[in-house]
Amino acid sequence: MTGSTTKTSSGRFFEDFALGETIVHATPRTVTSGDVALYTALYGPRFAVQSSQAFARAIGYPEAPVDDLLVFHLVFGKTVPDVSLNAVANLGYADGRFLKPVFVGDTLSTTSEVIGLKQASSGEAGIVYVRSTGRNQHHEIVLSYVRWVLVRKRLPGTPPHAELVPELPAAVAPERLGEGCPPLDPAAYDEALAGSRFRWADYHPGEKIDHVDGMTVEEAEHQLATRLYQNTARVHFDGLAARETRFGKRLIYGGHVISLARALSFNGLGNAFHLAALNGGRHVAPLFAGDTVHAWSEVLDTAPLPGRGDVGALRLRLVAAKNRTASEHPYKDGERYAEGVILDLDYWALLPR
Repeated sequence: MTGSTTKTSSGRFFEDFALGETIVHATPRTVTSGDVALYTALYGPRFAVQSSQAFARAIGYPEAPVDDLLVFHLVFGKTVPDVSLNAVANLGYADGRFLKPVFVGDTLSTTSEVIGLKQASSGEAGIVYVRSTGRNQHHEIVLSYVRWVLVRKRLPGTPPHAELVPELPAAVAPERLGEGCPPLDPAAYDEALAGSRFRWADYHPGEKIDHVDGMTVEEAEHQLATRLYQNTARVHFDGLAARETRFGKRLIYGGHVISLARALSFNGLGNAFHLAALNGGRHVAPLFAGDTVHAWSEVLDTAPLPGRGDVGALRLRLVAAKNRTASEHPYKDGERYAEGVILDLDYWALLPR
């Protein structure tokens, strides 16, 4: 089959990225009601605004919006073949903003700008920083975020052609949080139907919430989830190749952990219906099929939104742990993460006032 290898792609290596370049990712993805149903089946999120057309319309949405994290995964999945197919690890997130609600029938596409490059000390890989932007069919930005990934080199030991570590904000400013949520009617927000009586003013900085429930991850569901997002990373799919890694088995996509923890957080944060921004996040340790996930949240800050009397923002630290409960709110042991912690996510959520 002469020349056949030129028609396939092995993904980009660290040397293939250039500062300032914009990557257009294939392929656009139209969101269907089937996507929403499968996402619900995989994680069980229960937030009323995304679950009920009648509830969403009563408070001011034109219809029930698609879950914010489903939007994130669909936008993220587009980037994998071009950014992280040869990744060693997905290192973190920052400056993420959900700028416009997405509805069933919308078509999402993604571009990424390379904003930073740094060679790892080993010389065998390098860190690639990208700002990825998801747009709908009207070319409106629905999501923008930064992530950085440790990517293998094609030729280990070769010097970098350019290096720059971008400056990133520690958190998204509260005045930048309201764009993804239309004006709402708090009086029409039915607490009984929402499943929680706690609104924005009922939460206080320093408060810690054990979400109580646990969820065991099955091999089939994380495979379905990653395919749903068209995430082609080999570490999630290729069991044969995984035998040669230090873990000897497939890794569960880090976004799967985020969605599990977010769904579990309903028990205690049932009215935190809109994920407005990702301030930062880290996948602390890997998760595997058969592990059980628990989660807890800490309220880091509360903020009113300028000109908005309908909703307020909570800055939350969401911590997920595997194979242990979260009743003692484990987080760090000195400078090291406590045993079992797999996710540390800092985000802003909106709640009715």
